[in-house]
Amino acid sequence: MTEIRPFHLAVPQERIDDLHRRLDAVRWPEKETVDDWSQGTPLAMLKDLVAWWRHGYDWRACEARFNALGQFVTEIDGLDIHFLHVRSPEPDALPLVLTHGWPGSVIEFMRVVGPLTDPVAHGGAARDAFHVVLPSLPGYGFSGKPARTGWGVERIARAWAELMRRLGHARWAAQGGDWGAFVTHAIGGLAPEGCIGIHLNMPIAEPTEAAKADPTPADRHAFARMAYYRDHDSGYAKIQGTRPQSLGYGLVDSPVALAGWIFEKLHGWSDNHGHPCDVLGRDAVLDNIMLYWLPAAGASAARLYWESFGKVRPPEVHLPAGISTFPKDILPAPRAWVERRMKHIVYWNELDRGGHFAAWEQPELFVNEVRRCFALMR
Repeated sequence: MTEIRPFHLAVPQERIDDLHRRLDAVRWPEKETVDDWSQGTPLAMLKDLVAWWRHGYDWRACEARFNALGQFVTEIDGLDIHFLHVRSPEPDALPLVLTHGWPGSVIEFMRVVGPLTDPVAHGGAARDAFHVVLPSLPGYGFSGKPARTGWGVERIARAWAELMRRLGHARWAAQGGDWGAFVTHAIGGLAPEGCIGIHLNMPIAEPTEAAKADPTPADRHAFARMAYYRDHDSGYAKIQGTRPQSLGYGLVDSPVALAGWIFEKLHGWSDNHGHPCDVLGRDAVLDNIMLYWLPAAGASAARLYWESFGKVRPPEVHLPAGISTFPKDILPAPRAWVERRMKHIVYWNELDRGGHFAAWEQPELFVNEVRRCFALMR
């Protein structure tokens, strides 16, 4: 089956009522024994978020926004892929597929859809316009959940190329961060027909021999961040990469467990002032969590780590590539490291603010980076 089917989101009220019952019946642990986030999401912050989720948050607003943008499903390689396809009013717009990661979703891009598709209405020029395609990764959001192994980064990259072909986009570009960066890098390596280039806001690279032997200040900074991630921040990836099913029982059954698991990373990986909602917005944080809760995607999303984390060797990329680095991202990579795999970098910029969720945190900066990068490739 290759047809593209319209998708209308209408979550039955019984499922919202069930969520409320579970939130009302939560059994809380005792408070952490520290005064920071070093043991995970603090009890007081999670209680505050859950109280809003139960008594103030409105899922229907997110649902209506999705339906207004235009949602679709198509079966690729035996799996339904859910995506938003937002066409620009500009006839010469460049089709662009944007790929999210974990613990994100297409919610990451909600603040940039308008400026990317209709730049004239947002202070830009018609020549900067994009047709935007926002797929949910397999096992995430309302995409299908793989029933067998094999849906790793490279297979997703091939699926995205097929999606763009199926949509009739003969000439297109790709962008991503987190897992989206791995998928987009893989697209660059595949160089599928029609893809003119890629842009990453999380470059994927390994240290050079020169960096190991005689590190520059940038090298030392990258090594320090790598050590911090390894020692203090990577436990989630080890668990999801080895025991996603065991973890998944809690994430699928308990909305509070799911929220605590995701909220901690939204805090740790965003450039915020002490609270992730400062930059991400409380309702948007809950919209994102709902895209894991409603489709019961806690386990299926985690399995991407089992499939690909630490198992993917990024290919060489000869297509034109652009990189935008944000200072509070997880793992910085100096340009010399990135150039080992990316052989045709046409755009490189280092921003002064922003973190891992670039489009979500700093939509204006992100849009400007995407415009400037792909202006060199159009």
